[in-house]
Amino acid sequence: MAHDILKGPVERQTGLAGLLIIGILAGGVFVLTSYAAELLFAEHTVVRDGRTFNFYSYTLAVIGALLLGIPIIIHAAKGLVHGHMHMDELVALAVIAALAAQDYKAAGAVAFFLLLANLVERRTALGARASIEHLVKISPKKAHRLRDDGSEEPVDPRELRPDDVVRVRPGDNVPADGVILSGQTTINEANITGESVPADKGEGAEVFSGTSNVAGSVDVKVTRAGEDTTLGKVKKLILQAEGTRIPIMRLIDRYAGYYTPTILMLAGVVLFFTRDMSRAVTMLVVACPCALIIAVPTAMVAALSCAARLGIYVKDVSTLELARSITAFVFDKTGTLTTGELAVTQIKPAPGVDPAELLAAAASAEQLSKHPVAQAVTQVAQRARVDIEQPEQFEEVAARGVRARVGGREVMVGRRKWVEEEGADMSAISGKEYAEPEGVSTLHVVSDGRVLGWVGLEDRTREEARQALEELRALGIRELVMVTGDRWSVARRVAREMGATEVQAEVLPQDKLDLVADLRDRGHRVAVVGDGVNDAPALAAGDLSVAMGAAGSDVAINSANIALMNNDLRRLSFLVRLSRRAMGVVHQNLMFGIGFILVFQVFAGLGMIQPVLAAVLHMLAATFVIFNSARLVRFGEELHENPAETARPRARVEHVPATG
Repeated sequence: MAHDILKGPVERQTGLAGLLIIGILAGGVFVLTSYAAELLFAEHTVVRDGRTFNFYSYTLAVIGALLLGIPIIIHAAKGLVHGHMHMDELVALAVIAALAAQDYKAAGAVAFFLLLANLVERRTALGARASIEHLVKISPKKAHRLRDDGSEEPVDPRELRPDDVVRVRPGDNVPADGVILSGQTTINEANITGESVPADKGEGAEVFSGTSNVAGSVDVKVTRAGEDTTLGKVKKLILQAEGTRIPIMRLIDRYAGYYTPTILMLAGVVLFFTRDMSRAVTMLVVACPCALIIAVPTAMVAALSCAARLGIYVKDVSTLELARSITAFVFDKTGTLTTGELAVTQIKPAPGVDPAELLAAAASAEQLSKHPVAQAVTQVAQRARVDIEQPEQFEEVAARGVRARVGGREVMVGRRKWVEEEGADMSAISGKEYAEPEGVSTLHVVSDGRVLGWVGLEDRTREEARQALEELRALGIRELVMVTGDRWSVARRVAREMGATEVQAEVLPQDKLDLVADLRDRGHRVAVVGDGVNDAPALAAGDLSVAMGAAGSDVAINSANIALMNNDLRRLSFLVRLSRRAMGVVHQNLMFGIGFILVFQVFAGLGMIQPVLAAVLHMLAATFVIFNSARLVRFGEELHENPAETARPRARVEHVPATG
């Protein structure tokens, strides 16, 4: 029965476990009292055909054996009828053999301990699954939707729709994804992002369904509700991951069909030469491979639970296994190693051009773009209160810039190389005073072929990124590569700060694909890390792909094998360590399960153990595997408790290529 322990919803599993408990208790009472009756009614014991017989003990043992054994036999028979050959048939055959030998107390005791082992497995797996589902079963029972007159209307969160406005008070869970319209508060987002420190939120900030409002009342405009929320997508990821399998699990299934016939043959040989049914029954009990079957799934469920606690959601457990063998990481710069929050730091107009004119032209052309560079230019123009015109035409050229028609003029904003290729006259800014500063990204603004000047922007690096790369290097990752479409001067500055082993700048999306392919051709297992927004092709090219900051982003959640709901890059080294620890536990479990069967098969064949003792040992073996796997659930707790570790001293950068 162990092969079914992780299938089906928790509610159905709970019902099955309840019936199993009732059956075990009822049958166990009869078997136990059969042993007691033999002592209490010893005067009624007689000897028949060389065997002792006690009517009271015999009757109770038969009832107990049937109550415990029939469900096992029916379960195995159903599998055979439907053409499913599992290893559970060994349990049924052991019980049938004991019944055939008329050793009803042994048959009942064997069935009791085997069912008890199955119950332990079922309840433990159920507990691991429930601990994961607890992360996603945290939406409130009701939401307070605001009417047009400002009054509140209690509704079921499933009735909410985009553009509804809800009021979230202190202590409430946020009922849907949305944006704060008014109010200030602190939100605990640990169940989504894995960050244990609550986040301060104000007007315009994004909030997620299922997170807890710690302090302050806020009005939230709903953007996503129900299954479309981040919480809903996280639940789908978890359930999807539970249904996947790593290669070693498929290998076990592949040879499972040979296992039962082999054991039956061995038990038959022993029975033929010894004429001892007890030995054959014991061999069948020992051979029931519950510990072997649950060796992998219990470890992987525990690892998934551990990862989810820290905001790491894995779509397929095979990618969790793969993480341990990664030898190269490729990082996109913007939004991954840097915050992605660009700020305009310099404006350099051409001779005779007013700075306001330069900024207005740039913002008018960029305002329809969603790129962080465009948003930064638009925001600074709005703060400077310059007049921004609506473009009549708009075109965004990937990795180069934008072209728009504004007020009857063709305005281009982008890289110098691109605008020059488009025929722009750059002679007005050819002097040294217009040279592009080191480490600053520049956008050249051209109006009707005449350059107006350039706008300089800078992107801040993430504080924890340097430490994260050092931790990966300490784990033996040989290649830490940074790629960006930004200028070389900016790329070199960020690469030096991060300690990257290699940097590629001014790359197009196809260049990122070529870089990943080159690393794989050199024998590396490559993990690609990006924000998921414009990195989808590169993410798809890697052996393993990680989307950073996936909370609230449909594109990020869908584009990678692993979704990190926060932007803490230190989660990457934890992911590698978790993968290595999980596979270590899997191998321990498998070695123990195989060793247990081999050793005690020999003991059973030699008659050194009896069926009841074999059933007890079987239960203890399954329990050992379960508790060994359960150690993974608490792995990495120090990250959750101390998310703001102090950064270690920076190491010297040995090599960052100066050219691409």
